[in-house]
Amino acid sequence: MEKVTVYNIKGEKVKEMDLNPDIFGLEIKPELVQQAVIAQQANSRQNLAHTKDRSDIRGGGKKPWRQKGTGRARHGSIRSPLWIGGGVTFGPRKNRNYSTKINRKAKSKAMLMSLSDKATNHKIVLLDKLELEEAKTKKVFEMLQNLKLRQKKEVQKKSKQTEKKEADKKAVNKVKNKKPSVKSVLVVLPSKNDKVKRATSNINKVDTILADSLNVVDILKNQYLLLPVDSLEKIKKTFISVSAPTKVSAKAEIKANKKK
Repeated sequence: MEKVTVYNIKGEKVKEMDLNPDIFGLEIKPELVQQAVIAQQANSRQNLAHTKDRSDIRGGGKKPWRQKGTGRARHGSIRSPLWIGGGVTFGPRKNRNYSTKINRKAKSKAMLMSLSDKATNHKIVLLDKLELEEAKTKKVFEMLQNLKLRQKKEVQKKSKQTEKKEADKKAVNKVKNKKPSVKSVLVVLPSKNDKVKRATSNINKVDTILADSLNVVDILKNQYLLLPVDSLEKIKKTFISVSAPTKVSAKAEIKANKKK
C-alpha cells in the first residue's frame, strides 16, 4: 500500500507509515456493505407508530340498537372501525419487529471494506496523538484548519468594488439557498476522552467515536476520518480476530489422534 503521512496538531508532517493491508487494503464488495448498512439501520429503528383496534378502545360493549325493525343498518358495537371513534383496521402496531440478522464476521468485514474505500480515496488523516490541555473548541477548530479540513479566513484589505461583488454573490447564494460546502469529519478516538468530545461537540459536521465502536453507517456518513495512530492498533485488536478452529476441524483432530 501507499505510505500515508502522519501529522501533528499543528499540521506539520511528522513521519510516514504504511497502513495495515488487512484493514485498509481489502477488495470492496458493495453488496456486503449495503447489507451491513441496511441491517444496522433496521436494528436501530424504533417502532413508535401504534394504532388501537376495536378491542383496545374503551366502551362499545352494548349493542347500539336492536338488530331488526329500526330501519337502520345493523351494528353490534359503537367501537367498530366503521364508526367515528372506533378502532383502526390493519393500522401500524408497536409489536412489529424490523430487525434483520447479519453475521458478525460479515458485519466486521463490511466495516473494514468501508475503511479500505476511505484509504483508496485518500480520505484518511493520521495524527501522531490527539491530546488537549483544555476542552476548548477553538483549539480543535485551529487543528482542523491546520489539517486543511476547514478553511482559514484570510484577512486582506479589499477595495470597495471587491466588497460589493462579494456582497452581491452572498445575496445570490441566499436566494438560491446555496451554502458553502463543509467537510464532515469523524474523529476516531483510541480511548474515552471527554475533553476532545466536549471540544468537538460544538463544531458543525464533526463527530467523535471510539475505535472499538466503529460501524459502517458512521464511516460512510462522514467524508473524512481523523485517526490518531493509537486508534489503528485498537481497530486491529477489535475487528481482526484470530480465526478460531471450527467444530468440524476439532472433530477431525480428535479422530486423527485416535488413529495414531
